Amino acid sequence: MMLDVVIEQQHHPVEVSAETLAAGSEFFDKMDRDMDAGWQVGPEFLEKPGRVMRARIAAERLLLAVEAGNEAMVQGMAGYIVSRLPEVQTVRIDTDGEPRNTVLLDEQGREID
Repeated sequence: MMLDVVIEQQHHPVEVSAETLAAGSEFFDKMDRDMDAGWQVGPEFLEKPGRVMRARIAAERLLLAVEAGNEAMVQGMAGYIVSRLPEVQTVRIDTDGEPRNTVLLDEQGREID
């Protein structure tokens, strides 16, 4: 699956293969367990982030991975997003540090809430 990652109007297509999804399954489950304990999002602590917020949190890490050129982490975070929200086609990542402003879009360009 191709995930279109948009950072400041620049598109970074990320191919997430079935092999990546299968190999990352344990890692994705660990991310979920970590987020089950709550997550700091900006100044607020979210006790139970939902699946969309979890994808936004992963997108924030995806941004850092793209900026650092860390392809393994790019694959991991893109894989997490796709595995948890398979309908996502595009991720427009907020670069101001506010995950709530990251937008997730389906193949028709509709925002996923």
